Amino acid sequence: MRRLRSITIAGIFVAYALLSQYSADSTHPHARSLGAGLSIGPVLLIGLVMLWVWKWRLSALATALVSGVLLYLNWPFIESHYEWSDLAQQCGIFGLVAIFFARSLFAGRVPVCEQLARQMYGELPPPEIDYMRGATTAWAVFYLLLTVAILVLFFVVPLRVWSLFTNFVTWGLMVLAGFVDHALRQLVLPRHRQGGILTLIRRALTT
Repeated sequence: MRRLRSITIAGIFVAYALLSQYSADSTHPHARSLGAGLSIGPVLLIGLVMLWVWKWRLSALATALVSGVLLYLNWPFIESHYEWSDLAQQCGIFGLVAIFFARSLFAGRVPVCEQLARQMYGELPPPEIDYMRGATTAWAVFYLLLTVAILVLFFVVPLRVWSLFTNFVTWGLMVLAGFVDHALRQLVLPRHRQGGILTLIRRALTT
């Protein structure tokens, strides 16, 4: 079941990326409809989940109905300008991740990497605490640069090239960054050779 869940999750991400790239590349009349649906799909899914757990059921139902009507009435505009929704979604996701890492570096807070390391290993000696702060800073800068790259490329390259970058290159860069993090941990923190983002992803998919 764990392997099946991991394969299913990976399949969903791959299918989403391939369909999104198709909508950016294709000249088919319905390609923009597909792109628009994919661009707002994640937002709608999050909204539906939030409404589902909302304790005021009538308010949730009314909000869902109003949102559905507004979406229907504005669909032609959304379909014609869905790439802007894609831009907001991509920059929003990576920008929030950068903020998530950066906020943990403020005074009185515990860096994200240190929090995760403490969950896996317990108390850490000062050299490892310093490394975790540096790793958290590196991840914050990495996601900030990724956000900036997505924003800049949107205005300087064709949509299909930008889509290729956001759907595939960004994931490759994140995997590469994960391997770099893993290699550095093996070098700097030999007693925690199996730590890092790769370990966290593996545990999340198998537990």
